[in-house]
Formats: sequence, C-alpha cells, structure tokens
Amino acid sequence: MPIAADLRTFSDDSPPAGQSPYLRPPSRAPIAVVPYDDAWPDRFAQIAAGIRDVLGPRALRVEHIGSTSVPGLAAKPIIDIDLTVADPADEAGYVPALVSSGWVHTVREPWWHEHRMLKLTEPSVNLHVFGPDSPEPWRHTVLRDHLRADAADRERYAAVKVESALAANVAHETVDEYNARKQRVLREIIGRAMDAAGIPV
Repeated sequence: MPIAADLRTFSDDSPPAGQSPYLRPPSRAPIAVVPYDDAWPDRFAQIAAGIRDVLGPRALRVEHIGSTSVPGLAAKPIIDIDLTVADPADEAGYVPALVSSGWVHTVREPWWHEHRMLKLTEPSVNLHVFGPDSPEPWRHTVLRDHLRADAADRERYAAVKVESALAANVAHETVDEYNARKQRVLREIIGRAMDAAGIPV
C-alpha cells in the first residue's frame, strides 16, 4: 500500500519522448455527460463478477470508481473500474484471459504506475489495471467516498464536467483533453477529500 505522501502527490503521466500510451488511437467522438443512472451499480457488479470469474485470485481488488460510482453525479455513461493485480507489467498473467472474454487492450503506460487499460464496448467500460503499491486506486476510492458524502463538491464537479464536455466537443478533442480541462477543479476536490479522510500533508 502506498504511503500517505504518495496519495497527496500527482505524478506526470505524460509519455517519454517518442512513446505513446495508445495501443489503439484515442477517439474524438463527442463526449456525453448525462444524469446519473440508477442502473450503473448493478452494471458494475455484473462486470466485476465476470472479471473475478476470468481472473480468479489474480484479481486482488475490483473497485467501482469514477463518476458512475457516485449516486447523483452526472457522468459519461462509461463504467470505470480499478483492477489491482500483483504485477501489471506481467501482462501474460491477465491480459490474454481478459481479451478472450471480450476486452480490448487499449493503453499501456509503464512510466505511470505501470498502468494498463482495457475496454469493453457493450456495456461501455474502462478497466484500469494497477499494482498494489500504486497510489492511484487508493486516491480514486478516497475521491469516490468523498463525493458520495459531500453534496457541494459533487455539484462543483458535475458543473465542471458539463462545461468541459461542451468545450471539448466544440474543439473536437479527445477524452484526455477533456480531462485536462477539468483537472484543476478535480485536484482541488481531491485535496479536500484527502483532508476529510485524515490523510496528512
């Protein structure tokens, strides 16, 4: 498990010169931010059960994260899941099994916490793979739990998401560029989430 200081530190996920994280080109399709759907938790539960069936004990943690995990929060209609495995760099230990059950390997970022991402199209799911020492899954759950409890920050985040999606669509941007538009507000909210959780500076 990462130390508290790691949870407070945002590391740069930009690729080294000449490298790309994308195994498939990122989409520039319009970004939709829609009202919360009560079906999302059940959808996650079904997908998580499938992941555990495929990977067995290799799936150390399977967590519903992101905006679809926060009741009442507007979100892109894409279920985000954090999967923790012992060693994300050991792709042979989990990627083929997931691909054989319909997942598509789309991102490889060894320079950023050994992050990998796989996708499903129907239902639409992003599966983020990290190791047990990565701060990212822990930061995601702290943020999730804070947004579930704090209506004011939930409303702030919803507003910046809608605003960022509108601007990104006008500029025909990717999801990465959309994420960059809302990053400042999101990081302010994460700081308050860390405070609320008692995680020291």
